[in-house]
Amino acid sequence: MNIMKLTVHKTGSIGALLDEYEKAINELVVVLSDISDSDLIEIVDHETKDPDCKSIQTILSHVVYSGFGYAHYIYTYKGHQNIRPDKTLYTSASAYIENLKKIIPFNKIVFAGIVDSQLEEFDNDLKIKVPWGQSYDIEQLMEHAIVHILKHRRQIERFKLILQQSKTLNYGQG
Repeated sequence: MNIMKLTVHKTGSIGALLDEYEKAINELVVVLSDISDSDLIEIVDHETKDPDCKSIQTILSHVVYSGFGYAHYIYTYKGHQNIRPDKTLYTSASAYIENLKKIIPFNKIVFAGIVDSQLEEFDNDLKIKVPWGQSYDIEQLMEHAIVHILKHRRQIERFKLILQQSKTLNYGQG
């Protein structure tokens, strides 16, 4: 399994945010390392109304898209233009792992021109307005990005257990 080596990006708060983000992504990569293509695409949650939470595949498409999205919002907020990658459904865990590993280098580009003193913004009118209606300063948005990975890693771990239990039950009936 090819896990990204944790590197120290910067010192201070930016370094801490980027290092913790990379750590969260690496933990997710470990969880994904043994997912079969069939388990990836299997619908696990038939009850949810959220199209991003039906299968491991839909969760990961959402996670990768969001990972680039958070950085995109910060980059745009700082006056830069970039194109956010489209949301894509891949058919293998390795394709998701490859794309997850691209999030940190992109964040390094985004944070290259930012210093710790720019992370917090107390004036709500100067915060980053995100499409889901909330406003964040850079630090809050990165904290949200980290926890977003953690929450969906946990969700995928639960989906893997459900898939494993389902197979165990099905084997017992054959």
